[in-house]
Amino acid sequence: MSHYDPSRDHLLLFDGICHLCDASVRFIVKRDPAGKIKFAPIQSPLGSQLYKQHGLDPAAPNAMLFITPRGAFKASDAALEIARTLGGQWKLALIFKLLPRAFRDAAYYFIARNRYRWFGKDESCMMPTPDLKARMLE
Repeated sequence: MSHYDPSRDHLLLFDGICHLCDASVRFIVKRDPAGKIKFAPIQSPLGSQLYKQHGLDPAAPNAMLFITPRGAFKASDAALEIARTLGGQWKLALIFKLLPRAFRDAAYYFIARNRYRWFGKDESCMMPTPDLKARMLE
């Protein structure tokens, strides 16, 4: 388990019981071999506390929250900031910043509302792989 330093770390808060969210975390881990991004489930004590601090309800997680030294980003802005952090070809996703946030977030929240039905969910948070466990904060 890693230590979180908000002045330099990038922390992604995600829904730990959501299969789509789990797959997204695994996707990021594979594309971030330097381990720049750390993770915490919203259902964890740290995740719940930070989610609340940013005006979100941890009892009804509907958006990932990406906290960086540049600020906090949620929903579609979080996805785009993750792409910026991953760098390389992933920065091409920043072209979507040209779309109004309301449009981007409408698409994001449509998927978020249907994620359990389409992708499934677990009763408890996922068991992290060894690679992910080293970057998981709880």
